[in-house]
Amino acid sequence: MLLKDKLAIDGGEKAKTTPNIPMYPGGLEIGEEEKAAVMQVLDDKYLFRYYGPSNVESKVKLFEEEFSVKIGVKHTLAVNSCTSALICSLVALGIGPGDEVIIPGYTFFASCTAVLAAKAIPVIAEVDDSLTMDPVDVEKKITARTKAIMAVHMRGTPCDLKKIIALAKKYNLKLIEDTAQAIGGTYQGKRLGSFGNISAFSFQYHKIITSGEGGAVCTNDELLYERSMSYHDAAACWRPGGQEKRFAKARYNGELFPGVNYRMNEISGAILRVQLTRLDNLISRMRHNKSRIKEAIKDIKGLEFRRMNDSEGDTGIVMICYLPNPKITGKFADALKAEGIGASSMHNKSVPDWHVYNHWEMIMNKWSATAEGCPYTCPYYVNNGGNVQYSPEMNPNTLQYLQRSIHIDIPPRMTDADCDMIAEGFHKVAKAYL
Repeated sequence: MLLKDKLAIDGGEKAKTTPNIPMYPGGLEIGEEEKAAVMQVLDDKYLFRYYGPSNVESKVKLFEEEFSVKIGVKHTLAVNSCTSALICSLVALGIGPGDEVIIPGYTFFASCTAVLAAKAIPVIAEVDDSLTMDPVDVEKKITARTKAIMAVHMRGTPCDLKKIIALAKKYNLKLIEDTAQAIGGTYQGKRLGSFGNISAFSFQYHKIITSGEGGAVCTNDELLYERSMSYHDAAACWRPGGQEKRFAKARYNGELFPGVNYRMNEISGAILRVQLTRLDNLISRMRHNKSRIKEAIKDIKGLEFRRMNDSEGDTGIVMICYLPNPKITGKFADALKAEGIGASSMHNKSVPDWHVYNHWEMIMNKWSATAEGCPYTCPYYVNNGGNVQYSPEMNPNTLQYLQRSIHIDIPPRMTDADCDMIAEGFHKVAKAYL
């Protein structure tokens, strides 16, 4: 056997000899344009959107307008994180004590904690082979207390919006799109985040475009926008008509109520305006890289790609494929790593992962900040028949798909040579294990 054909894990040569690129798509693109935008904010001495020189326009406000155009919605509210955006969305919809919100069992923990922060109850549904929420299981988990579905476009690709929207209409539920990991993705030609009653985005450093931390709420509903705006600003500064109107009386019931401080600062807004101009190019490069790798390994027997609900709408941030069983998956991932490929198996019971529901110990045990145990023990919930139950094995399909999954990030800075070496490594390892 030639040394190049021998698995690297057994002492052979590596298939990939170039370094793996960190998965910070927009973050690694930060350059002179972002620096200039930040310096402009500092030169203007306008760091907070509600107080500053009268002759300077807020960079956060300008970003909101530009993001609305990009996503195809009427209103955008920039906030300090996607968790904040999700909480604002839930509060704007009037979701709270006694209500249930269905979320998928494969999503970042914040999707779940946002529901609890709004004093509602998360109900955890299965994902299907797209690794997004399974509409069949969602319908099984709808009760008289269900008020909303949180559809998460997980790992850069759209969930089955056609079926989920149909469920929301059938049962008169609100739809929240968690688009944190799929900024710029589409479904049937429309941008993700433009389908639901309201949606949330993330600009944290791992996301496609970034300000280090940050988020946005998007909606076509003016009332939801105004309620989100009031909540994110403690109902203190923002009012229609500007600062001189900030102590004006409520124009309608439900417009004003005590809120929190989730505001975005001007430096973040300035950075995001530049990052937004990079979005389409970043997605195009990631899609190219992913397509090149998939085309090169598509004929490997025993390897199955994650199903796409709309392959044209995938952002291309990751390639996920299934292997026959978890035991092979673990060995396959270890062998790929030895070949110099940044691969991982997606669920190992012994390795905590905030994206997999059965690692959410705080949820599985219904822990809360105080001894009363709210919102699980809230009389608005229990007196209405509420008694949600959690267990680590409650969604076996979700665990089965994840345990069989191989995951590879697809950075936009990856070269064609990188892609070809990754494909070579897959063939090399598959020849030994499949």
